Formats: sequence, structure tokens, C-alpha cells
Amino acid sequence: MSIASAVLAAGAALALAATGAQAQDCKHSKWGPKDEIGNANLITPKSVMAAMKLVKQGKTHPLGIVIDSSTPAFPPRSLALEVVQPNQQGGQRLFAYKGSYNDDLVQTWLGIGPQIDGLGHLGQDGVYYNCNNEKDFVAITGLKKMGTHNIPPLVARGVLIDMARHFNMPFLPAGKYFTEKDVQAAAKAQKVEVREGDVVLFHTGWTDAKLASDPKSWVSGEPGLSEECASWLASKNVVAVGSDTWGLEPVPPQKEGRPFFAHVILLKENGIYILETMDTGALAKQGVREFLFVLGQARIRGTVQMIINPVAIY
Repeated sequence: MSIASAVLAAGAALALAATGAQAQDCKHSKWGPKDEIGNANLITPKSVMAAMKLVKQGKTHPLGIVIDSSTPAFPPRSLALEVVQPNQQGGQRLFAYKGSYNDDLVQTWLGIGPQIDGLGHLGQDGVYYNCNNEKDFVAITGLKKMGTHNIPPLVARGVLIDMARHFNMPFLPAGKYFTEKDVQAAAKAQKVEVREGDVVLFHTGWTDAKLASDPKSWVSGEPGLSEECASWLASKNVVAVGSDTWGLEPVPPQKEGRPFFAHVILLKENGIYILETMDTGALAKQGVREFLFVLGQARIRGTVQMIINPVAIY
């Protein structure tokens, strides 16, 4: 599937998914009609203290991959970096001690590479999480509600489920999706369970296998979870769901005309965050199944998504 086809499919999916999703039919969040942070409400001092007990070796692993201007992304997203030396042309030096310094300018889409999707990212027919209508909260200068700057620090029990291992493949191919039963079987075999308040990450092997060797194929397709699996995870009351893929869900999609509909299930319907392009390979190789997950994202007011580097501590 080409990048252009993926874009067209995504547009068609959003159009088809829109039917029947009127604001008057929307059900407010269990956290109340004014809530903006969804299942991040599950993170409490008690849950944080419990998650800290998962640290046994004192080891850390960055879950964010390194990105640059060549990193492929869902079109038309891109990144450009420029390093400058302001007011130092011609060898000019600053201050009495002849100081010199570098600054950087970046022009980027925030939904590139390792990222968190906020609750204002994907909706249905203009309606988003907690019955928020796009006419009321979306402005070109930033979201008036549900910006990622509102997300509190995500400190929780992290769970890694190795789906490549479950299917006995080095990596899952593009378009392959895994179901609720697949995840339950994998979790049981790998002796881990999904609990309320968890951050659940899936390892498919896709990014390790494709990003460096075949970036065009990497961004043109991916494996991922099914819609039913997303609903099951929502029933477990998790805080976030992520994967080592750029879009969490299979491309080509599980159901024709419905790519990324699990985003609607997680974000809009349940207030569950999505984590994309997570670097899970090292944890999978070591057999790490649970860990302390820590994320404190950059707080730029009104953002829909944010480039992130969560840390797994175990």
C-alpha cells in the first residue's frame, strides 16, 4: 500500500466512520462532563507507589527512538532542524570572556516519531472525547481543551506483550492484526496480565525490522491491534496503549474503509492515550514484561500530539 493510498484510505475511513455520531447521542465520560484527561485520572499516589515496586535492577531504557529530517512519517508530516550562532557572524565573540554559543530552530509536526496522541486527536463527525465538538475547542492557534499540556505525568505499571514471539515471527507483516484472544493467549504464555491503570505496549518487531532497512515500506504499512482488541483493552480500564509501529493499527486496515478506527475507540470513546513508535525491541529481547513507565511530555499549550521519550525502569 502506497503512502498516497494510506492517506486516501484514512480519509475514506473517517468519512464512513462519521455516520451516526451526532453530538446529541454522545455519552459523557465517567470522569464527568468537564473532564479533559480521561483515564489519566487513574494515576494516584497509591498507584504510583505500587508501580515503583516493579524496579528490581535499577535499569532504564528509553522508549523513544532517535528521529531526524529523514525519518518517515504519516504524510504530510516532516521535521527540519537548523543550528544557528546568533550575532556571531565573522567570528564575533560575546561577553568579556569571548563567549560563543549555539541555538537551534526546529520546524516540525509533533505527530512524528515517538509520540503521544492526546484526546483531541481523533474524533468522529467532529465530536471528540467527552462530547467536545470541534466547533467549540479547535482553533488554529491550539486546542482550547484537551491539549497534551494538560496530561499529568504518566507514572504507571508498564506491560510489554511480545506479539512477534506469540506468532513465532521475527516481525509481524504489514496488515496483520492481532485480536483480543491473541493478546490474552500471548499474555498468559508470557506470564503477564493487563490490569486497570496500566500502560500496555505491544512488540511487533516492525520498526526494528523495517525502519532502517526499508523506510518507505515502514511508513506505507504496519501490523497492529484489531478494533475488538482495542475495545477489550478499554474494558480493562488501561491508561494508554502503544506499540513499536507508527500508527498502532494495521495498514492495510482490518476492515475496509476503517483504518485507525481503534483510535476512535480508545481516544474518543474511552479517554485512553495512544503511544506510537515505541522502542520495545531491547525490552522484548531481555524478556522484560513489566516495568515502571514514566512520561513527562513537553508542555506546549494546546497541542494535539507531542514527541516523547518515555522511560522504562525495571
